[in-house]
Amino acid sequence: MKIKWCSNCLVNNHRPGIILDKNDKCNACTNSKKNQTNTDWSKRKKELLKIFSNARKKRKSYDCVIPVSGGKDSTWQVIKCLEYGLKPLAVTWKNPVRTSIGQKNLNNLISLGVDHIDWTVNPDVEKKFLYNSFKKYGAIAIPMHMGIFNIPMNVALKFDIPLVIWGENSAQEYGLSRNKKIQGGIFNNEWIKNCGVTNGTIAKDWISKDLTERDLVSYFGPTDKILKSKNIKAIFLGHYLKWDPVKSYNIASKYGFISNKKPRTGYFKYADIDDDFISIHHWLKWYKFGLLRSFDNLSIEIRNNRLTRNKALKIAHKIGENRPTTDIKKFCKYIGITENNFYKIAEKFRNKNIWYKDKNIYKIKNFLIDNWRWK
Repeated sequence: MKIKWCSNCLVNNHRPGIILDKNDKCNACTNSKKNQTNTDWSKRKKELLKIFSNARKKRKSYDCVIPVSGGKDSTWQVIKCLEYGLKPLAVTWKNPVRTSIGQKNLNNLISLGVDHIDWTVNPDVEKKFLYNSFKKYGAIAIPMHMGIFNIPMNVALKFDIPLVIWGENSAQEYGLSRNKKIQGGIFNNEWIKNCGVTNGTIAKDWISKDLTERDLVSYFGPTDKILKSKNIKAIFLGHYLKWDPVKSYNIASKYGFISNKKPRTGYFKYADIDDDFISIHHWLKWYKFGLLRSFDNLSIEIRNNRLTRNKALKIAHKIGENRPTTDIKKFCKYIGITENNFYKIAEKFRNKNIWYKDKNIYKIKNFLIDNWRWK
């Protein structure tokens, strides 16, 4: 498929879920415009308050589970739920390389006034799972997302908690909303399969000689049928209260959230700062889709009318590829491979439909930025 770029932002038609219309405008931009102009937010807030009221009536202990990392968005989720008088149980999948600033922000989130569970997966299992997912799909975030999405649901089921409150619905924010089953405010197994960044896999797909079903138990989640039978509902808070990363950061920072002095990856200095490996997940999109984390971040700024496309292009050019070499070294050491082996595996997933060689240097056909510094 020939690469084509959105006429409004910086994403292209190779990014999963992105569809360009006849004017080459992507569905993420269209969704954002609809949210800004056609959404009755007061009506959605009333719907949210009704959901909260129903949860209180059903509760036996906590009103809700909030999946948290300690990032700006999960801090915002906790703040909002506490403002509405809910008693939440915060639940974290503990990533194996949590940063010091990530731990500080998680500690700060807990200090806002919530009980908290930090769920650690056996590191031997995590290392094997990471290596297997990297080899098979060129992806290192499958174990992370599978843990993030399933562990809180299992906790809700175990403690009979009627509501699970997620942050933004990426299926709306990033253009994955054509499937009506994953639109709106409801989180379910269909959403995980299509939008959960697991390449459409579930835990049982990773059972092998070196990873048994018992090894992978943390990555299995309850079925929608079981959750329905227990009257457990999961929603996206961003469907009912308008989600904006800048606004959630501004609110979180007033309550003690701290950011980096400069971006770890991409454009935002306050995003992707709690994990040493998340930068690699975003960088691998460069090989697969011809996109960088900065392109995603800057596209959000364009959709929120804080940047023009021309200004965003200049910023993206200045940031450049921004390869996370230090994090790649840490990742290789963690899973026990050489850096040379890492790049050999990554190279297998370079999208030859968009990349070509020019004097032994890989370049992207029809790239949107002139005078790019190709490596």
